[in-house]
Amino acid sequence: EDKRLSTMKIDGAQLRDMIVAGAVLLEKNKDAVDAMNVFPVPDGDTGTNMSMTMQSAIREARETKPDATGAEVADALSMGALRGARGNSGVILSQIFRGFSKACKGEEAMDAALLSKALTMGAESAYKAVMKPAEGTILTVARLTAAAAMDRAKDCEDIEDVIDFALNAGREALEDTMNINPVLKKAGVVDAGGKGYIVIFEAFLASLRGEMTPPASEAAAAAGINESGAFGAFGTEDITFAFDTVFIVRKNEPETDLTPLRAYLSSIGDCLVIGEDDDAFKVHVHTNIPGEALSKAQKYGTLELAKIENMRTQHEDILAGRKAQSTDDLDGVEEELEAEEKPAQPEKDYGVVAICAGEGMAKLFKEIGTDKIVTGGQTMNPSIDDILREINRVAAETVFVLPNNKNIIMAAEQCIPLTEKKVVVIPTKTVPQGVTAMLSFDPGKPADALADAMIDAIEDVHTSLITYAARDSDFDGHAIHAGEYLALLD
Repeated sequence: EDKRLSTMKIDGAQLRDMIVAGAVLLEKNKDAVDAMNVFPVPDGDTGTNMSMTMQSAIREARETKPDATGAEVADALSMGALRGARGNSGVILSQIFRGFSKACKGEEAMDAALLSKALTMGAESAYKAVMKPAEGTILTVARLTAAAAMDRAKDCEDIEDVIDFALNAGREALEDTMNINPVLKKAGVVDAGGKGYIVIFEAFLASLRGEMTPPASEAAAAAGINESGAFGAFGTEDITFAFDTVFIVRKNEPETDLTPLRAYLSSIGDCLVIGEDDDAFKVHVHTNIPGEALSKAQKYGTLELAKIENMRTQHEDILAGRKAQSTDDLDGVEEELEAEEKPAQPEKDYGVVAICAGEGMAKLFKEIGTDKIVTGGQTMNPSIDDILREINRVAAETVFVLPNNKNIIMAAEQCIPLTEKKVVVIPTKTVPQGVTAMLSFDPGKPADALADAMIDAIEDVHTSLITYAARDSDFDGHAIHAGEYLALLD
């Protein structure tokens, strides 16, 4: 009978592989998680937000040295997830990893007891991050998964066994979210955030067992991650888009709407990320036609620098034991951009950052006194890093932030400890609330009084919206069909 050695420790390299596996499996399943949204309005982006948060985490984890300790990799995981967290689900996930990292501090590797402690501290950190924690959500799933791991680790030192046991408990907790949350039960779906968490956990176990599926391995190879060869069993023909394309464009106009460019790049590739400020934007995309991507982008400004790498060639180099060639021509520019991101020296007491979508809204907020704009809103939540960047660019001691969307408030609040500036988040859930808050902005008042006045003002604002049903649904006894128009109040 074949007997496999028990897994007694997870070192830094193994943890890094597990994180990568979690990111790529979630990326593969993000659309399915998005589709679990129970409401008919088109805001089902839980899977996308969690996936983008994980992608940021693995980029940070890649930067750790090959022999990094478990604590160092966990710390990179936490920082990467925090900076890239998007939406409430992404912020909660980042807080889970934050608690996980704290438990691992100073440790070379994790045994079963430390792993269960890390999962427990992760769940506790997530609960603390939410003002009004709700059961039947990712919080419940994370808590019960951790509790199962803690219980199993008392009698078992095999980490694989502990994770397997905890995963089964997590799956049961996920199924039970339908019973805890009546809205989920009525819709016949489990909690989307909890599902995303379980997908990540399933990938952790698969990585530990060496059971990497071709789609997950393909994604990891395409991203240039895990050069140890753990994913090397799959060929370059599995890489859908060959060229990893990164470029920077200096804008023709500060208020440039990049929505058409985003849509075009999404149609010719994947792994799209666009970051921007008033002067320039930076694009990362995987595509088979990088030249056309660059040509389209030049309609929006002047191309300053580009880096194009053939991921198939890189993958072949890795399999052959050669160091993958990479052009680092953007390093100087990225260092320059990082230098620009140092907090601006205060020139006034107060400044304001607003999150909104569209050139018209951005112009409106600028006209009524907003200093900086972060592009984002419904279905396109900005990351913590996106918001933090603009906060730091405001030349003021105290910066007020207007999220203008309930799914962005948590991300904005996470910026508070990440900057030397004083940050005050006004919990605006809609653009009309944000506009009203700005109209109540009186720089002659003390900061606390000013915040109170803005919050008082938005409480009197009612917002009506026109949208459409993205899916069939039942809301408060009313049958709603995909494609029907909806009028929403508050």
